[in-house]
Amino acid sequence: MVDASAIFAFGLTFGLSAAFTPLVRWMALKRTWVAQPKADRWHKKPTALMGGIAIFSAMALPLAYVADFGSIIPVVFAGNGLNQVPSIVAVLLVGATFLFCLGLVDDLRSIKPQTKLIGQILAASLVVFLGFRLHWFESLTVDTMATLFWIVGITNAFNLIDNMDGLCAGVGAIAVCGLAVLYHNTAPGPFLASLILAGAMGGFLIYNFNPAKIFMGDCGSLVIGFSISVLSLCYSELPSVSLLARFSVPILILLVPILDTTLVTVIRILSGRKASMGGRDHTSHRLVLMGFSERTAVLSLYSIGIIAAWAAVFVSISDTLTSPLVIIPIALAMLLMGIYLSQLRVYPEKEFSVLRDRSFTPVLMEITYRRQILLVLLDFILIAFSYYLSYRLRFGDDLFFLYFEIFLRSLPVVIAIKMAVLFWMGIYRGMWGYFSTNDVSLYIRASLVGSMVTVVAVTFIYRFEDFSKGVFLIDWLLSTCLFLGVRGSFRFFLETQKRKTLTGDKVVIYGAGRAGELLLREILNNERLKVKPIGFIDDDVFKTGKRIQGFPIMGTFETIEQIHERHGLDGIVVSFNDVESNSRLAHDAVKGFCQKRGLSLKCFKIDLKRVELGN
Repeated sequence: MVDASAIFAFGLTFGLSAAFTPLVRWMALKRTWVAQPKADRWHKKPTALMGGIAIFSAMALPLAYVADFGSIIPVVFAGNGLNQVPSIVAVLLVGATFLFCLGLVDDLRSIKPQTKLIGQILAASLVVFLGFRLHWFESLTVDTMATLFWIVGITNAFNLIDNMDGLCAGVGAIAVCGLAVLYHNTAPGPFLASLILAGAMGGFLIYNFNPAKIFMGDCGSLVIGFSISVLSLCYSELPSVSLLARFSVPILILLVPILDTTLVTVIRILSGRKASMGGRDHTSHRLVLMGFSERTAVLSLYSIGIIAAWAAVFVSISDTLTSPLVIIPIALAMLLMGIYLSQLRVYPEKEFSVLRDRSFTPVLMEITYRRQILLVLLDFILIAFSYYLSYRLRFGDDLFFLYFEIFLRSLPVVIAIKMAVLFWMGIYRGMWGYFSTNDVSLYIRASLVGSMVTVVAVTFIYRFEDFSKGVFLIDWLLSTCLFLGVRGSFRFFLETQKRKTLTGDKVVIYGAGRAGELLLREILNNERLKVKPIGFIDDDVFKTGKRIQGFPIMGTFETIEQIHERHGLDGIVVSFNDVESNSRLAHDAVKGFCQKRGLSLKCFKIDLKRVELGN
């Protein structure tokens, strides 16, 4: 149960933030502290800045009340010789105050990026000096450097995701709520600080969610990023934390900013752009480019943050052998999401221009364009995870410990044989985005052959002692589903992207037969046509209400008037050949309707012509 003091702290901070934000907005508008629309920014109208003042003020007052600043003094003057760890709340507030001032100066005077980076390093160094580290590595030197990199990296990550209404505050609030669940009943100080931060961001989010009335600015995003990064360090201090959880839980809690920063940095470096420059190539922007609204894009990232936070809690209460059940699927999903989003063309110039100008990067070229190496790596992970999950499903939590040594001993054999069979059967000769029924059959056969050869190899090497036939049956089913799911997701993403990014004249396709289906494919794959179909019409009344590739058959030609009034058509595209008499009559009727309504009329025709060859 959450005690009354924690609820009061959250409610007080939420109320202060909700009260301070409109006051700060009024002051910002009066002093013209306003963010003007720019080419590399997302907002389209002038918006008040300095919302970070409200966030910091709302969180600083409660934190100052509960902080024990006296615990810092002995450590500062005596170093770590006293083996004392000061109050995390006091350390957080001191560092956050410094970064608030740094961000405020940047919002008012626009300081250089290297100056901000030095300030972030100073704040991170203070945290490490006062005894807080990640505890990821046994070497104090390596762990200290990793902690410094973590704090500075997460601080900048939240600064980078402050690119769309409500994104930074919402993702930050979800992260600290996840930390509050982790620290409940185990770490009172970090638990209370997490709730205070959640309240400050929640109150601000009322005015920052789309359409935003105020932006937080660097004085807000730097404070949020630094505070959450410091609070995440406390997880390693909890009792009975496994090594896997020590690494994975902080990353899962902060998965959204880590994903966005990694994606943006890698793509900008590969495309010859500066990683520190602004731009409209973040995860949220790419989701909008796919056809999502701004709100939907932000809510989608909220959902990822919630799922990742739930996974972090699951990992924290699970043993090392159970944690991969959620870690691996989430890691694969984020990897695939990064691959999908990186293929969207954001800027007019060609992506990965740096790679094209270098002759010493054939491996990177292979990964970037043909992508087969990446497919091999994905299959490597899928095979290992499928085999692991098969043992968990077959033997459960209790017996799995007894069979874990057998699983580890046979895992290299399973991976080697299945990878060899996939290669031998031609799995890696296909192309991403092209996935047909023939491919489905090939993957099923390749998975089946791989499982059968694996059973033969295990029988030959280990005489099948202590092995279970049920494990290999489950493994075949799982691996087949995973292979098909990953391959199918490539095509699903590409088709979804094409549908959502269609631009041009709003048209209906007349003719819901094979020619109409071919025409739809051509429209989806040919941006130069500049037409956007909303559905089909067909003279066969029995087809009405059905769908072709997700597009509805809206009625017959007799209902075209109602369809036009309802959807505001720009034209009609005829999909059948003008050969038969009834087709000519239908064509004349469509032509007359388009002339009467001022609509465009286009015809689709496939014809093979013989080319006369010279002597």
